[in-house]
Amino acid sequence: MSTPRRYTLSLSCPDRVGIVAAVANFLAEHNGWITEASHHAETESQQFFMRQEILADSLQLDIDAFRAEFAKIAAPFNMQWRISDSARKKRVVILVSKQEHCLYDLLGRWQSGELDIDIPCVISNHETFRGLVEWHGIPFHHVPVTPDTKADAYARVEQLYREAEGDAMVLARYMQILSPDLCEKFPGQIINIHHSFLPSFVGAKPYHQAFKRGVKLIGATCHFVTSDLDEGPIIEQDVVRIDHSDVPEELVRSGKDVEKAVLARGLRYHLEDRVLIHGNKTVVFR
Repeated sequence: MSTPRRYTLSLSCPDRVGIVAAVANFLAEHNGWITEASHHAETESQQFFMRQEILADSLQLDIDAFRAEFAKIAAPFNMQWRISDSARKKRVVILVSKQEHCLYDLLGRWQSGELDIDIPCVISNHETFRGLVEWHGIPFHHVPVTPDTKADAYARVEQLYREAEGDAMVLARYMQILSPDLCEKFPGQIINIHHSFLPSFVGAKPYHQAFKRGVKLIGATCHFVTSDLDEGPIIEQDVVRIDHSDVPEELVRSGKDVEKAVLARGLRYHLEDRVLIHGNKTVVFR
């Protein structure tokens, strides 16, 4: 059974009386059938967040007319808002280096339909996964990165992303630091994953470092990329418990498992417009 086409409206604005009523009345006036509704008020910052799913066929407006009419409701509340159409698949550009687990997982979820997305291309600073990616029928772009070519390399990444009309850029264990310029051009669009040992165990072989310290929990963090390394707004996190009997190789395996799961969940939340950014925090309507 296919999922009915739906529009997803998400917004944030300064908190005040009447926001929910204004949105609900607007949808009711246009015969909008709400299938999922979430909202949250942030007490400290006095900010309000909302997400609504509406059956597209129930509305008397197409999406362009919806945008034009809803803008009249949004303006008095100073809303930051967007609406997306499930009929248009989000376009996800994947960046990868030499670690395969997150790439394999995303490709598997895409191929099985679990992630209902388009992958217009994969970009890598190594040739390692060209065969795998092209076997899936996806264009592969090798963009080497060296200390002397970083500016040109990231200009090429930007070009490829724009040509692909990307909605999200996913760093699937892409082991390069993106330029501040690239991060600033695509705020809230670039997603990364890293192990949760930071900042305690930096550098090479963090799982081996953790083993030597007798760590009992390992995990991963999915976050948006900003010019501040690994400090962007967090989308999703998880941990798994390990004990004294686990050798470093077992820590690495468990770490890869949790990284794959956290990245997939975080990406799905983002693609379903469940993540609203507020400063360096997020509101995630699961």
